[in-house]
Amino acid sequence: MRIKRFSLLALSFTVGLAICGPKPVMGQDTIPAAWRIPIGQPPTNPGGRKPELTTNIDDGYWQGAPVGGFGAGTFSRSYRGHFERWHVKAGVHKYEDVPANQFAVFAQPEGGAPVAMALAVGKPANGSLGAWNWNYPASKGAAEDGEYAALYPKSWFAYGTKALPVKLTVEQFSPVLPDNYKETSYPVAVYRWTAENPSDKPMTVSILFSWTNMVGWFRDQSRTMDGALNQQNINRFQTEKIGSGAMSGIVFDRLRSGPVDEEWDGQFAIAAQGGEGAEVTYLGTYSPQSDGAEVWAPFAKDGRLSNVDAKVASSGDQLAGAIAVRFTLPPHGKRVVPMALSWDLPVVQFGGGRKWLKHYTHFFGADGTNAWKMARVALENASAWSKAIDDWQRPVITDEKKPAWYRAELFNELYYLADGGTLWAHEKTGIGNPAHPSSKNADSFSYMECFDYPFYGTSDVRFYGSFPLLRFWPEIEKQEMREYTDTIPESNPQKYIWAWKSQRDRQIVEYTRKVPGAAPHDLGAPQEDPFVNANQYNYQDVSNWRDLNSKYVLMIWRDYVLTGAKDEAFLRYSWPAVRQAMEHLKQYDTDGDGLIENGGFPDQTYDDWTATGESAYSGSLYLAALKATERIATKLGDAAQAKTYSDLFTKAQAAFGKKLWNGNYFNYAVKGQDTDAVMAEQLAGQWYADLTGLGEIVPAAQSRSALKKVYDTNVMKFNGGEAGAINGIGADGTLLHENPQVEEVWVGTTFSVASHMIAEGMTAEGFATAKGINNVVWRDRGYFFRTPEAYDIHGMYRAGMYMRPTAIWAMEYALEKK
Repeated sequence: MRIKRFSLLALSFTVGLAICGPKPVMGQDTIPAAWRIPIGQPPTNPGGRKPELTTNIDDGYWQGAPVGGFGAGTFSRSYRGHFERWHVKAGVHKYEDVPANQFAVFAQPEGGAPVAMALAVGKPANGSLGAWNWNYPASKGAAEDGEYAALYPKSWFAYGTKALPVKLTVEQFSPVLPDNYKETSYPVAVYRWTAENPSDKPMTVSILFSWTNMVGWFRDQSRTMDGALNQQNINRFQTEKIGSGAMSGIVFDRLRSGPVDEEWDGQFAIAAQGGEGAEVTYLGTYSPQSDGAEVWAPFAKDGRLSNVDAKVASSGDQLAGAIAVRFTLPPHGKRVVPMALSWDLPVVQFGGGRKWLKHYTHFFGADGTNAWKMARVALENASAWSKAIDDWQRPVITDEKKPAWYRAELFNELYYLADGGTLWAHEKTGIGNPAHPSSKNADSFSYMECFDYPFYGTSDVRFYGSFPLLRFWPEIEKQEMREYTDTIPESNPQKYIWAWKSQRDRQIVEYTRKVPGAAPHDLGAPQEDPFVNANQYNYQDVSNWRDLNSKYVLMIWRDYVLTGAKDEAFLRYSWPAVRQAMEHLKQYDTDGDGLIENGGFPDQTYDDWTATGESAYSGSLYLAALKATERIATKLGDAAQAKTYSDLFTKAQAAFGKKLWNGNYFNYAVKGQDTDAVMAEQLAGQWYADLTGLGEIVPAAQSRSALKKVYDTNVMKFNGGEAGAINGIGADGTLLHENPQVEEVWVGTTFSVASHMIAEGMTAEGFATAKGINNVVWRDRGYFFRTPEAYDIHGMYRAGMYMRPTAIWAMEYALEKK
């Protein structure tokens, strides 16, 4: 799909509704990196989930950048203009257009005919709101047809002048800001409209914002809104002074006695800031299941609503409300119309029944009745937040030494930090697990591996995906690692069904959920009691995985080094768990050569790819973890432990080279599936060593040789070098088929390989490798804002909306190390 240049102006304005000449902070000529797509135009070659994966989520390509802070709940307005994706209930994915959640515009040049149109391509599928004009055309690709752009946390619509007499642009975002642990959690979205009159005559313009009362809608696990309840919901119009003007809007509430206590309960609010010469009209309540004529008839006539605020409550009926901001533009004049949306749903409740309070309640209270206050804060700070986002992004997106596609994807992949079923909260009634002292001092934080594999903080995956959290929110990153530290010594002797082995053996095979010393696979799942009861994943026996403990140790070391190597308290908190984790791994060295061995089942992140005996992936991680443990011991003054691990490293390093090096690259494993395969990630441990200053775990010449082989075969001999790095391939470029994962490209691991190449001086090869991901995800197949874990040679994906792809930020660390 060809993406043309985006024509809108993304500007920072002073908050307020007044005719002005805005001072540009980031205009069309200074956002070279924003990703762009014509509004409502389908991809020319859309992909989808692998046909055999019928339970994997596949909502299609109508997606867009989400709004909502960390742990606040998120939702997305797709690039065709509909609010369609909902991650409001923690851990639950819903996808369904809610037609009454919409923007519309009225425009009438002096002496001309009025035009009123909903700002979305396509009518509601359920047939509602039939009186509205849903004829906004899908763009054909020209700028005057309309374009969508994204540079998360911002996105923009620039509506085409072919369909409308007014030039209309909206900048939409939430205040996701680096090194910010307050506003980044807010459940607010800002929509800053810019209207420009391109004609020589005055023009009357009105912008409508409609919303549905969704209190009670997010209370089940389904992927649609079929379980939505509308009982005792009520809307009210509200207005108050703000600055030199007023804010006006609608609060979507519910009749209740006392503060909110259920996760589905709370408030929503929409608001706009009025100003000189502007008129705000409203309709407090209407039925979104009707044809919507009571909204559209007056709005289409002159851009006004009826100013009726009926005090009716719902008894199974859906309720919606709308506001409209009307003003007159002089010839060639501009105006900025700031609007805000907020949602105060303070409680999180998981399947086990435990309740949590979201992080933003520290700043707004936890009674669930503060949506209006939040909307006010959003209007008051919209300009400052917008500028802060621009200032954060500017050094990266204006660096023309880096490809434009890369600069855009760096920020756009960050969407998942907020959108991944994220929890940032504290337990409502005290600490549920006394063995987790980290939760006493800071709110718990994590997001899921993906919605198909709903495990919080999956450690073998966050090993890759946590780089941007470390870079921009290091205190959150270290808190999540403290949560993992608390789990290392824990035991959960309960037996569960080992799914993979039970399927192979055609009988129930048991495993122990958690053994002391084993780093858990995850912090739990939303269906159970996450953060209190870890290790919900049961596909493999993860207490005997070979990569998790090494990765835990390496993440501790990385988080210390890459945040300035000053937080000794963080190391001391983790040191007992680090020692226990490394001691746990020693049992897997059965031949005494110093190097751990794989157990003949998929016992690492490639959980369908078997290795037996020593392997390059698990072995290189272990070598790096030995080095990291030695360095941690040295930092903490434990000379005896430092020597122990230094000696063990020397012994293990010799075994690694002797058993796996073939003169050109490192074999996948000594025994098992495809033992002599060229594995893209064969030196994952050296990658982390390069980024964190651990030095050579294998000789530099061998590392370069292996990376060159990966580039020549896994990258260049797979789909013409245009689709990333395939996980495994024959030495001559022959495709392998022993298991599904060997023949997949993994997005996040491709970024890790690209980062490793850059760190080893292969910068051009690193960018070429990573560009293949951009080709498939963002250019060709329509996987944007649902970046998958993996895709096959046909470009069909597995596990969309995935954690690992944010590993693209590891490339930035590698570039800085050069």
